[in-house]
Amino acid sequence: MPRVAFLGLGAIGTPMARHLAAADTDLVVWNRTTARAAAFAADTGARHAVTPADAARDRDVIVTCLPISRHVEALLDGPDGLLATLPAGAVLVDCTSGDPATSRRIAARLAERGIAFLDAPVSGGVAGAVAATLTVMVGGDPDVLARVRPVLERFGSRIVHCGAVGAGDALKAVNNALLAMHIWGTAEGLVALEKAGVRADVALDVINTSSGRSNASMNLFPERVLTRAFPRTFRLALLDKDVGIAADLAREQQVPSPLLQLTAELFRLAHGELGEEADHVEAVQVVERQGGATVGGGQAS
Repeated sequence: MPRVAFLGLGAIGTPMARHLAAADTDLVVWNRTTARAAAFAADTGARHAVTPADAARDRDVIVTCLPISRHVEALLDGPDGLLATLPAGAVLVDCTSGDPATSRRIAARLAERGIAFLDAPVSGGVAGAVAATLTVMVGGDPDVLARVRPVLERFGSRIVHCGAVGAGDALKAVNNALLAMHIWGTAEGLVALEKAGVRADVALDVINTSSGRSNASMNLFPERVLTRAFPRTFRLALLDKDVGIAADLAREQQVPSPLLQLTAELFRLAHGELGEEADHVEAVQVVERQGGATVGGGQAS
C-alpha cells in the first residue's frame, strides 16, 4: 500500500479512513477540527497532522473528503497548504461531492507541479462507508486510477471510471438530483393520497411492488418518514448543493431541463426553511406543511 494522507474526518470520511487504518496503511489524517484528528489517531494508530502541509509531506496518495470543492481548493495554498509539501508524482484523490469546474481547475494547478488528480465522489451514505461498500465515481486518467485503486478498494466495493476530470463529480450530482426528485415527488403523491383517504403505508406497499418504486419509496419513506424518525445522516444543505451542480451542468450543456431546474429551486427553498442541520429527508416536512397532511396520518403543523 502507498503512503496515504486522509483529509476530512466527517460522517463519511471517518469510516473511510478507518478502513485504511485497519489495513495497516501508513496513514496520516488531518481535520479542520484538530481534536477530531487527534482522537482518530489515538483510536486507530494512525498519525495526525496539524496542517494540510504536514499531512501531505512525503505522501504518495492524498485523499480529501470535504463538504464542497472550494474547501479542497482552499487547502492548496499558503505555507500550511498542500502545495507547500506535496511531492511530484503524488496523486490527490478528491472524494468530495464536488463541482466539475473546480475539480478541473484544481487538476490543472496540480499538473503544473507534476501531481495527478482524480475526482472520486462516493455514493452509499454513512452505512456504505461503514460497510466499505461505497460506489466510487472516478474522473481522470485511467492509468492514475490503476495506481490508486488499492487505496479506493479499502472503502469502495464498486469503482467506476466515468471519464475525464470532472466526470465523477457530474455523475454524482445527477445521481443526487434524481434522489431529490424521488423524495419530493413521492412526498407530493403520498400527501395527496393521505388527503384522499389512502394511508401512506398502504400506498407504499402497492408502489413498492409496482412501476413507481424508487430507493426513496422502498427505503427512505418506510424507515424514516412513516416512523417520523428522520435520522440525520446526510444534510439537506449538501443535497441542495448537489442538485444545484446538476442543474448548472444541464444549463452548461444546453440541455432543456425544467424538472432539474425546478428541483434545484425546491431544494433551495427547503434548505432555507429547515436550516443547515436538517437531514435531506426532512424536505418531506415542507411538502407536508404545504399540503396540510402528514405522511403516515394526521394534519401537518
